[in-house]
Amino acid sequence: MNDYMAPQMDEAAVRAVSAAGLAHVGDAVLELLVRTYLCQHGTGTNTGLHRATVQLVNAAAQSAAMDRLLPLLTEDEQALYRRGRNAHTHAAPRGVSPGQYARATGMEALFGGLYLLGRRQRINELFARMMEDDHAL
Repeated sequence: MNDYMAPQMDEAAVRAVSAAGLAHVGDAVLELLVRTYLCQHGTGTNTGLHRATVQLVNAAAQSAAMDRLLPLLTEDEQALYRRGRNAHTHAAPRGVSPGQYARATGMEALFGGLYLLGRRQRINELFARMMEDDHAL
């Protein structure tokens, strides 16, 4: 039986996943990390949790966080990021520049790739670094 909570795909299998697929998984990984972080740090009501989550996982916040994380990435991690950043995405949401949206998609692809590779320790390291910088993505 597959363990969908803790996948461990090999690098060739992850390379076969589209950039959009990596970003799709990474979006969920980042959302789960942020929701967990907020619960552990005592954010109260459901409305408060939702609002705080949206503030931390929007494209502008992810883009800013990615700018801070880029110097920390290995070559392989940078390649995952670039795959997502360079993917042909639809128009950026209102209030976000195409560049910010591309960087946010790159971040999602990075986290999606690391998750599928089973590199949870590295995901935790990068996420902790993001959250210690001004407590925001």
